[in-house]
Amino acid sequence: MNFSPNNVFIKVQDHSVSKESFDLLFDEELQLLKTFPQPTLDKLPSYYESDDYISHTDSKRTLFEKLYHLVKTNALKNKVALITKQNPSKGNLLDIGAGTGDFLNHAKNSGWNCVGIEPNEKAKNIAISKGVNFTNSLEELENDSFDVITMWHVLEHIPDLENHIKTLKRLIKPNGTIIIAVPNYKSFDARHYDSFWAAYDVPRHLWHFSKTSIQKLFKKENLELNKVKPMWFDSFYVCLLSEKYKTGKMNFIKGFLFGFLSNCSGILKKEYSSHIYILKNT
Repeated sequence: MNFSPNNVFIKVQDHSVSKESFDLLFDEELQLLKTFPQPTLDKLPSYYESDDYISHTDSKRTLFEKLYHLVKTNALKNKVALITKQNPSKGNLLDIGAGTGDFLNHAKNSGWNCVGIEPNEKAKNIAISKGVNFTNSLEELENDSFDVITMWHVLEHIPDLENHIKTLKRLIKPNGTIIIAVPNYKSFDARHYDSFWAAYDVPRHLWHFSKTSIQKLFKKENLELNKVKPMWFDSFYVCLLSEKYKTGKMNFIKGFLFGFLSNCSGILKKEYSSHIYILKNT
């Protein structure tokens, strides 16, 4: 990776927790952005300490949170259908960044042998109460253990990106599947909202990916990009939050309008708000 402090793509504020500002540095070859400066490992958890960090809670306090969980229920079914299509005989599934465990719970009920990893204790305890099994660290898992490994909006949070990809390579079985979902900074809604784009989510998002960056980073470990799929509902969620950051209020009409326009742009340009990347171990 080649990031220069002089090659700033955009300056972005942490709108949800600290209100601090960060630079996003650009690696031209990889088409990858890096949050700079990145918080130290001991300070990083403090940026997640907010009741509004929705993936770490099952809260349904507001209309926005209720809509989020309604969409999430449908998305869980689609995610389980996706992994089952990749491996119809099912098998061993590892979900990294399992949150409150709903995806693993659905997969388990569908016949998968599941294990998760989640650093946030609050979210992990909620998942355990649902019967989800966890491992304490990736290092204690054996080589070639999993038929499918999933990371749903998690890779952007990983400090040591290249070593993490090496670990994924170690854990996945030959011909196994790795499924990565991340925001796409080349989408219509990213361009429209600019520094207010909610999916930058600095400094919790340490990296900001494009299709090129995913392909090249995983190619180094002989993990081949097999297919790219859109996450249709992400554009609406991100645009609603972006409107809040930009105007100070949740504007549902504008949020849904620009979410719709982003998906229309994605159909034409193949650059959606978020992508699911399906990678195969060769």
